[in-house]
Amino acid sequence: MKELAKCFKLSNGYEIPQVGFGTWQTPNGETATQAVKAALQCGYRHIDTAAIYGNEKSVGEGIRKSGVCREDLFVTSKVWNTERGYEKTLAAFDKTLADLGLEYLNLYLIHWPANEKQFENWQEINKDTWRAMETLYLEGKIKSIGVSNFLVHHLEPLLAAAKIEPMINQIEFHPGQMQLDTVEFCKRNQILVEAWSPLGTGRMLNNSTLMAIAEKYQKSVAQLCIRWCLQNEVLPLPKSVTPSRIKENTEVFDFVLSAEDMEIINDMKYCGGSGLNPDEVEF
Repeated sequence: MKELAKCFKLSNGYEIPQVGFGTWQTPNGETATQAVKAALQCGYRHIDTAAIYGNEKSVGEGIRKSGVCREDLFVTSKVWNTERGYEKTLAAFDKTLADLGLEYLNLYLIHWPANEKQFENWQEINKDTWRAMETLYLEGKIKSIGVSNFLVHHLEPLLAAAKIEPMINQIEFHPGQMQLDTVEFCKRNQILVEAWSPLGTGRMLNNSTLMAIAEKYQKSVAQLCIRWCLQNEVLPLPKSVTPSRIKENTEVFDFVLSAEDMEIINDMKYCGGSGLNPDEVEF
């Protein structure tokens, strides 16, 4: 359990637990509440949600029912695409905080970049949204701020205009989809990369290459993918609603992948994922 609470250090010196518990596609209500409660009881101290997931109230209830002290938790949420812009982002944050039942967030992210396909002034939209994030950060309502699904060409104009640079970029990252250009840009700019869908929305679990490597270590493919993320210095956000798998996903600190196996996984071709491209999405 102690390993789960070990941290990456962000560019502002703030610390974030090295494995987070994801809640994307976790149904609102008792399912989400019990999943979050189970995760915290297994030792997770980092919970990731978003307004669009529709489960913030249940996630907050799971946090309260866990009995874990708020000061020991790292809670993330995200502003949705329909709420971009300065004033709308500020209002969206207030709603998120009320739905979670919290007094502050540890991390707030812009969920998706405005893109050129949808908006001629996409850069200005992203900058206005970011300005609201900076305001909330300076007011002490958020301990760290960042983005999600931003590619290099989304990040560059934002960084050029930012008074406070993003501390995190949460992207789809799993075997077969490493997004190396974005990861390397982030590392050069002291932006920590988080991996949403580190199991490839479940599509990694039956991959023959990963199954063979996992068997060598007497681990599950899920455990292998989580460990692989960590050894690539990327923060994984595995998700499950099954207590046994929630626990299993924490058991990734008693083995180390060899350099040879890391290279095999790093070199895998695309073999499944969400299929979502930040430049093409229309939501």
